[in-house]
Amino acid sequence: MKFSQIEKEHLLKAWVAVSFAFAVLNTSIFSQTFLLFFIISLLTVGLGFLLHEIAHKFVAQKYGCWAEFRADDRMLIFAIIGAMFFGFVFAAPGAVLIRGYVTLKKNGIISLAGPMTNIILAIIFLMLKLVLLPTAIVSLVLNYGFQINAFIALFNLVPFMNFDGAKIFRWNKIIYTITAVVAALLVILPVG
Repeated sequence: MKFSQIEKEHLLKAWVAVSFAFAVLNTSIFSQTFLLFFIISLLTVGLGFLLHEIAHKFVAQKYGCWAEFRADDRMLIFAIIGAMFFGFVFAAPGAVLIRGYVTLKKNGIISLAGPMTNIILAIIFLMLKLVLLPTAIVSLVLNYGFQINAFIALFNLVPFMNFDGAKIFRWNKIIYTITAVVAALLVILPVG
């Protein structure tokens, strides 16, 4: 897998901006806990976003396509403003641009790679929590990592516009349904 310099810069910028927005959402930027929540966000929601996009890229390149992530600066600013002033984050930090011959099936599989990555991450965070019996702060990180990655998966599976879910649904409604049900079950799973 190859990354251009501009792609590395865009991935880093989006990772930091998304993590910043979620840290602001969870605490005040002026709070003593802001740095802690920023680090937690980098390791949970930021990592989830980053691996989600890299999964799209990896599968697209496996199909012989050119694929590179590009951040959407306006959406990154919107995410930060939403967190700071309105108490919500709508994060659509950018997308993997793909060029090459992509069939309906290949497009569906490329699109599936992102939400599946978040489902796998959610399960890993949950398993670590159950196996490690962590301290309070580690438990907080693992809970948040589980919950946010389950949510990212479900959010991206919305079968609307250019979301991953719409492309998966067009390709294979059974795979779409199974993936969406698994993501929804993870979102509603009570984890304390």
